[in-house]
Amino acid sequence: MKILALDMATKTGWAISGSPVVSGVQVFDVKRGESPGMRFLRFHAWLSEVVTLAGGVKVIVFEQAHHRGGAATQACVGMVTHALSFAAKHNIETMPVHSKTLKKWATGKGNAKKEDMVKAACTFGYSPADDNEADALLLLEYACRELGVIIKKRG
Repeated sequence: MKILALDMATKTGWAISGSPVVSGVQVFDVKRGESPGMRFLRFHAWLSEVVTLAGGVKVIVFEQAHHRGGAATQACVGMVTHALSFAAKHNIETMPVHSKTLKKWATGKGNAKKEDMVKAACTFGYSPADDNEADALLLLEYACRELGVIIKKRG
């Protein structure tokens, strides 16, 4: 079962189960003078491309968006909406995970800091570029354990 894990934000961390796991960070900045909606058009196109390149996915796992207000919340909520509609259109299951649940599972503390999450990803054998990729890798590990999927780490 192939799983796509997303830590959605302007800098979106992503990870795909497979042999081996592949992951990275995709930036969805809005350029000066562009409509804020361009972020979502780019995200949707990227999501379609990454799922196609992966050969399809059965589950999209994501961290639930936080409502702190402002542009960051708008970006996260919009991306979650696009991911949910994409999944519905393509008959892909979704698995939202609360950030406190993920942090507690990964570090033992529900209020873990970004650095703690990067360290936790390293303990699973990954070398994330930043906290966004670390969160996506940890989401992938969490989902795989919850769903009974065995994954192979990068070599």
